[in-house]
Amino acid sequence: MSNSSNFRDAFREAKTQVLVGPNVIANALPYVGGGLVLTALGTYGGLSIIRANPGLFFPTFIGAVILELILFFVAQNVAEKGNKGLALPLLATYSLLSGYTLSGLVFMALRTQGVGIQGIGIAALGCGVTFIAARQIGSNLSDSDGMALTKTIQLGVIALLVVCLAQFLFSMFGFYTPNWLEIAISGLGVFLFVGASVVDFYILPRTYRNDQYLPAALSMYLTYINLFVFILRLLIALNGRD
Repeated sequence: MSNSSNFRDAFREAKTQVLVGPNVIANALPYVGGGLVLTALGTYGGLSIIRANPGLFFPTFIGAVILELILFFVAQNVAEKGNKGLALPLLATYSLLSGYTLSGLVFMALRTQGVGIQGIGIAALGCGVTFIAARQIGSNLSDSDGMALTKTIQLGVIALLVVCLAQFLFSMFGFYTPNWLEIAISGLGVFLFVGASVVDFYILPRTYRNDQYLPAALSMYLTYINLFVFILRLLIALNGRD
């Protein structure tokens, strides 16, 4: 959910710029793929800890969330300044931490009847299909449509971030979201991050030069990780109904 700041920065830059990096997304894709592989490794590590020592997972999860948030802003700042030598290990560490914090949700999916490993595959496939469709749509948006969609998605993601933060805080005190509301929130999250994937293909080439592929990769990585999360949450909620 950290990419709301990416939207604000990109929107501010793109309002006054023409296409400045027509190949920046192509340059960023290997790093997006590498980040997703590291996330999978982090998730595997988290699942191993949950199964071997479940009492250890929660405190390490909280620590990982805090470190992940700090590392996001540090890595984003370093990537924006073009310090690739420092940005790459920071982004790699961020990807591993993202996977670790994702492992609890994946574990829940594996234990939910009707979701399981096939549900995880469906979520991953959904991200892939979204990428293909978003590339075609986002690359062909007019300036007026592209900026309007960017602003709409930006506001929606900020609102979703507030809701998810409230959910997390309430869960810390033992108050959980009713299943119908979880379905609504998850469905909205899927909708917003599908829109964000379209926005990426419109706004990133207007924000970053071809050699600024690391901040572009971070933005795309966040879009697809969050899309995966909300698809998986929606599947769990739909299959967890009484």
